[in-house]
Amino acid sequence: MDTKLVQFTKFLGKVDLDGYRKKFLPIKIVEMDLPKNIQAIESLYDVYWSSKKTFSFDEFYDYYFQRHKSDIEIFRKKIQMCKKCFYTGLPARIYRTWASIITQIHAGYVAESVFGSNTVSMSAALDHNGADFQVLYKEYTLNYQVKKKTFSREVRVAKKGKKKEKGVFIDIAYEVPAREYFDNPYKKNGEYKVPYLRFKKNKNLTRLQNGFVIFTPKVFEKKKREIDMKSK
Repeated sequence: MDTKLVQFTKFLGKVDLDGYRKKFLPIKIVEMDLPKNIQAIESLYDVYWSSKKTFSFDEFYDYYFQRHKSDIEIFRKKIQMCKKCFYTGLPARIYRTWASIITQIHAGYVAESVFGSNTVSMSAALDHNGADFQVLYKEYTLNYQVKKKTFSREVRVAKKGKKKEKGVFIDIAYEVPAREYFDNPYKKNGEYKVPYLRFKKNKNLTRLQNGFVIFTPKVFEKKKREIDMKSK
């Protein structure tokens, strides 16, 4: 397995999802759209994709906040929200973005392990053009979009821009059944509950011990085989 993928998978496996859930799930103060100049997405790609770092959320939030501190305060004053409320709510808001994007970045590492080194691009510009990440393989341009289906509010369902990139757009489904289905997957009659069974049968996804759900290589291997067959 690719070294970068192994390292990033280990990183996701150490995320304290339970701790963050307890800390941030009840906080819904800063839920309005943030202006582009203080959105976290560019910092996320810089840290986890371009720089290949594995910051904890707290380390990332400090990096993000220091980078945008002045603009964040200007925005707070503009919306006239009390300082305590805003700076209590902002980390919870950024966490939801963080959890979503690092899942997406991991998918990029998985795709690169399938299609080959340096075949995957990821950036804020691509994201705004509707592509979570882009694969350039042989003469094909593949724009992947992660379509999240979840009942858990800790994972943000991001709004996507228009499909402005060249090439084909491919949706990959990311489903996170509620934790209760993993803690107690059986019905009273001994059969699996439907959400758990559906997840169990889905070979495109797997769940780490801490509850983090990630993509497997299978979600990309079929497309690679199709292209390889056409290229013969």
